[in-house]
Amino acid sequence: MDGDWMNAWWVWVAAGLVLLVLEIVTPGLVLMFFGAAAVLIGMVLATGVEMPPWATLLAFSVLSIALLLGFRGPLMRRMGNRPGDPPRIDRLEDEVATALEDIAPGAVGRAELRGTTWSARNVDEFVIPNGCRCRVVRLDGLTLYVTRETAA
Repeated sequence: MDGDWMNAWWVWVAAGLVLLVLEIVTPGLVLMFFGAAAVLIGMVLATGVEMPPWATLLAFSVLSIALLLGFRGPLMRRMGNRPGDPPRIDRLEDEVATALEDIAPGAVGRAELRGTTWSARNVDEFVIPNGCRCRVVRLDGLTLYVTRETAA
């Protein structure tokens, strides 16, 4: 199979831009580094550097992994996530739920969050009335630990 298309600079730049756009719609901060590597390979090829297809793929692979290992951790820390932490959208702390019944202090009741009914333990010193907004302070298994939402 002819590998000339693999050394076309515009193919690498286009693939890199597609990967960069896909990073926007997928969590994880991974595709960005593969996209950046593809754009960089395309820029190198645009200068007239010629490489066999295997060398182009090897350069892309090494550059992608180097960018991922070198920059993902620091970027995740800067954004408030440690590597290995779930993305912010997957965490429920600081979310606001709605009590589906009166929940006495220390008791477990039901609360609705993101369209789902959860077990909710009231860690506040006051009763959380039915229909009251409550803030999630932590999650343990399938139980939300909540406090009564105070008016701002």
